[in-house]
Amino acid sequence: MSRMQLEPAYVLHSRSFRETSLIIEAFTREHGRVAVVARGAKSARSRWKNVLQPFRPLLLSWNQKSDLGTLTAADQVASPPVLLGQSLYCGLYMNELLMRLLHRGDPHAEVFERYRSALSDLAAETSPQPLLRVFEKHVLDAIGYAMLLDREYGTGAEVKEQNWYDYKPDRGPVLCPGPGQGRFSGAVLLALHSENLQAEQLPALRTLMRCVIGYHLGDKPLASLSLFST
Repeated sequence: MSRMQLEPAYVLHSRSFRETSLIIEAFTREHGRVAVVARGAKSARSRWKNVLQPFRPLLLSWNQKSDLGTLTAADQVASPPVLLGQSLYCGLYMNELLMRLLHRGDPHAEVFERYRSALSDLAAETSPQPLLRVFEKHVLDAIGYAMLLDREYGTGAEVKEQNWYDYKPDRGPVLCPGPGQGRFSGAVLLALHSENLQAEQLPALRTLMRCVIGYHLGDKPLASLSLFST
């Protein structure tokens, strides 16, 4: 049995387990996504009753001898970011994205730090769409689905701002004669590559990322997309 101590973490999701307990899906810095049983967490006298909430920066300790661990300690280490309205929906979207794309036990410290920073930016009312597009790009990079954005698939030719491309989610951009459904300008692809996004490019980038993420998720779409237009 492994004992994990004082691991920086955030709660992504929780669900009831038996009468008084919860199963917590947490995103940790060094161990990636983990699932732990918080025994008695639903009890009115539980020490974890108001702690195991999304977006709260935590230090978690747990014992692990199977895919499902047992929580032994949970301490909030700082005030949680205040997410309201659209910012809250964006946070819920990021949580679901991590739940669906990250495998348990696969650490991604860089994604963890980007998630922490994104929550702070959302609380500061930073424009959410550029933030989400870059976050999505880095999550895909981390799990091995990096997007080819600056070179044509097959030929290796440089993507040109003035050209139009049919973007294949499993391959990359393919040069095409002009604009049309499912096609994107080279300027849009290069903006995402450099992470320097302009306001007029955001609608196309949202369409692009929904296409790519939807391809990797398969037939079950993200439920949080129904909350608002991310």
